[in-house]
Amino acid sequence: MVRKLALPDEILLKVEKPARYIGGEVNAVNKNFDEMDINFCMCFPDVYEIGMSHLGIQILYDMFNKWDKVYCDRVYSPWPDLDKIMRDRDIPLFAVESQRPLKDFDFLGITLQYEMCYTNILQILDLGKIPLYTAERTEDDPVIIGGGPCTYNPEPIADFFDLFYIGEGETQYKNLLDLYKKIKDENPGAWREKFLHAAAQIPGIYVPSLYEVEYYDKAGVEGDNPAPMPELAGTISSFKPKFDFVPATIRKEIVLDMDNTYYPEKPVVPFIRATQDRVVLEIQRGCIRGCRFCQAGMVYRPVRERSLEFLKDKALKLLKNTGHEDITLSSLSSSDYSHLEEIVNYLVENIHGKGINVSLPSLRIDAFSLDVMSKVQDIKKSSVTFAPEAGTQRMRNVINKGLTEEDIIHGADQAFHAGWNRVKLYFMLGQPTETNEDVEGIAILADKIARKYYEIPKAERNGKVQIVASSSFFVPKPFTPFQWARMNSKEEFLEKAKICRRKFGEMLNSKSLKYNWHESDVSVLEGVLARGDRRIAPALVEAYRKGSIFDAWSDYFVFDNWLEAFAKYDITFEYYNERERVFEELLPWDFLDCGVNKRFLQLEWNRAKEARVTANCRQGCSGCGALVFGGGVCFEGKNKVR
Repeated sequence: MVRKLALPDEILLKVEKPARYIGGEVNAVNKNFDEMDINFCMCFPDVYEIGMSHLGIQILYDMFNKWDKVYCDRVYSPWPDLDKIMRDRDIPLFAVESQRPLKDFDFLGITLQYEMCYTNILQILDLGKIPLYTAERTEDDPVIIGGGPCTYNPEPIADFFDLFYIGEGETQYKNLLDLYKKIKDENPGAWREKFLHAAAQIPGIYVPSLYEVEYYDKAGVEGDNPAPMPELAGTISSFKPKFDFVPATIRKEIVLDMDNTYYPEKPVVPFIRATQDRVVLEIQRGCIRGCRFCQAGMVYRPVRERSLEFLKDKALKLLKNTGHEDITLSSLSSSDYSHLEEIVNYLVENIHGKGINVSLPSLRIDAFSLDVMSKVQDIKKSSVTFAPEAGTQRMRNVINKGLTEEDIIHGADQAFHAGWNRVKLYFMLGQPTETNEDVEGIAILADKIARKYYEIPKAERNGKVQIVASSSFFVPKPFTPFQWARMNSKEEFLEKAKICRRKFGEMLNSKSLKYNWHESDVSVLEGVLARGDRRIAPALVEAYRKGSIFDAWSDYFVFDNWLEAFAKYDITFEYYNERERVFEELLPWDFLDCGVNKRFLQLEWNRAKEARVTANCRQGCSGCGALVFGGGVCFEGKNKVR
């Protein structure tokens, strides 16, 4: 099929990396657009190289295109150079494979991977000639559906979406698309409202326009709608469906059988280097650990593993069909996969040494993990990574990291004796109950690791040791025990970074230590977007109108745009970030059910304040609520009998 490009050569020659916009990649699918019953465009609202690295889109793209009379295409955010040209010349945004305008599609499915992409969502809609607000759309516009981790609080962007899919996409999309076709065929000129009403009754589907939200007066216990207690001033007073047929609570969708489901054997391979330019083999979903800051560890419960046979089969097919020279075993905690040794040995025996590299992220550093890493990495070129998350044992207990200082030092010592001399350490600043002693503990721990290296006789060392410690700033997330926590202000974050940096300079091995920290402006904005409500939407549009796109990129992030937008709509960091919520508060995401119940999260929040550790899922069930799904780790071994 001959493809006509949406952009002429004259434009493509002007922009950086024109391959972002022309499609035709290896394994890309091109069906006859006009012969399809449903045309669905999958969107990642960031630059092409990042979007092409996203496994979720690859899975859904493969799944949709296997269905008869359904075509799935892709679109990514145009880089600022092309963005300007498209606006100047009034060129509508288009999908990369069919090169058709977004407005021609039946659905635009937007992956919501991180909050800092929210203005890029508006960029996609705006350039696509699609009204930003769902209330302004007609039968001539696509259905805008959101999915991904940020749907666990969709409220700040609820006004821009017709639907949200809560949970894992493999289960209900076929039902949703079949319903769309049926209703549109029966009501060709007036299908939108009927479809949204019917879609709201499909499990996992949230239709924001069918719910109404009310708020207590900001003044407190006085006014037209007074709060019952001062702490609830300005918070949500009610969140309820507008109609009886709309569910009051929406439970996430989940795949229990991880083998008999869709997984791409021929993922799309870009012509330019993507951020993750490799085969991604997902070995399991979920995490047993229960770190109290980690949203993914809560919302993806329970842990569900893919079988060894499934992984062996897919690994070789994926490498053959893509030509990639790297394969990553993907998981939130790879060390907890029960067949890790077998799959690594299989890969080492079958592909390692043939120009194929094996990557193992998210490992807990112990003897087995180091042995595995030494088999698949060039020790002289690679570093070993630890994620202590906190500098003192008290703080690691607060966050339920399940890692002692002895574990960390011992793991580093084993790595040094195995030949590594470069260590990366990841921490978070600003976690609940943190003191200056905890902050300084980051530098002290880094120095202890360096000292451990110099205990090795000089003749046996592999040069000088390099310890690089990086700290991000803690952002409380929905569906974690810390969803009620106060977040530090920008000034508090920067002061803690200064304290930590100063302590690094005082350390005995300071010349072997390096310290980096994240940007505080981005963190405090992420905090508002993560726990915000529908009142955020107008400010989002205002920041976008001021030129904010690619906020996740430091070169393009303009904090002043947000400060001005927030001021215009009376949005403050103090309200959304810098107050501890009380249990009586109705949170914006309380209508969602991710399986982990609120009672468990409240218990964990209280245990955090007491620095008490909760055992991981394989040590013993903590009663989080994920048992309700009827599968996964909840029904393994000692957890099997309830």
